[in-house]
Amino acid sequence: MGRKEFKYQTITKCIALLYVLLFTYAATSKLLDMERFIGQLGRFPYISDYAKALAWGVPTAELLVVVLYLFPKYTLAALYASLWLMVAFTIYIALVLRFSNHVPCACGGVLSQLGWTEHLVFNLVFVLFAVLGIYLKNQQQYKCI
Repeated sequence: MGRKEFKYQTITKCIALLYVLLFTYAATSKLLDMERFIGQLGRFPYISDYAKALAWGVPTAELLVVVLYLFPKYTLAALYASLWLMVAFTIYIALVLRFSNHVPCACGGVLSQLGWTEHLVFNLVFVLFAVLGIYLKNQQQYKCI
């Protein structure tokens, strides 16, 4: 293994670890206070009719992605799933910022302390991490490095 390949693998593993930490933390926070999470989602514009399904679906999806990361064979799939989730969350936050008045954050723990703009930036950073991880993983798989 060359130095460049080692560097790419290290960066990819760090991105995977960040996602495992983020999704495990976020899903656990939601599941531990499910009634509050359902209530918060019920106040969100556009999705209030789907609050209960989303309240169970979002943390389930996050934990399924975490499971994918546990198996190196599925890292690329986990990165794509992470990208999809983060893009969906980011688009929703952008819509809320653009078209809604104050809406409480339905995130748990530390993330709930972020304002909407900070949350948008946070999500965009994680979108970039996923894109970088996908690029580097593809470079590793096709031995383009």
